[in-house]
Amino acid sequence: GNAIFMDDANVPSLSSLAWLGCVPASDARWQRTAAAAWSEANPWFFKGRAGEGIGGPHQGMDYIWPMSLIVRGLTATDDATILKCLATLKRTHAGTGFIHEAFEKDDAAKFTRDWFAWANGLFGEFILHLAATRPQLLRAPLDRIAV
Repeated sequence: GNAIFMDDANVPSLSSLAWLGCVPASDARWQRTAAAAWSEANPWFFKGRAGEGIGGPHQGMDYIWPMSLIVRGLTATDDATILKCLATLKRTHAGTGFIHEAFEKDDAAKFTRDWFAWANGLFGEFILHLAATRPQLLRAPLDRIAV
């Protein structure tokens, strides 16, 4: 007893271990761990009308951190997951053009921090990574991708 499984949206996190170089992205144990972190097994995984992702105790229940979506995109091996992350990030900036600390799972207009440099910097790294590895995804029509 007295155990809890969770992943937090900050970096480092269990989800970010492959991106940080701690394990190869092909590692089966890490893949199972990341899949569990992005599921109902993680009490800080939220899914709603605005999107799905991982939050954490810092902002509380029902708030998704865009950093979790960025890390998922950075570690994904399939285009569909990457595009879904990009589409959710595009739809949840609440008209500001910036990545927020967190947004409410059902209403992206409810967000924390107008400007969160850490998340915006990580997003820039994500875009540069895609430009170098999968530039065609940056031209994809994201408005047609369901969140």
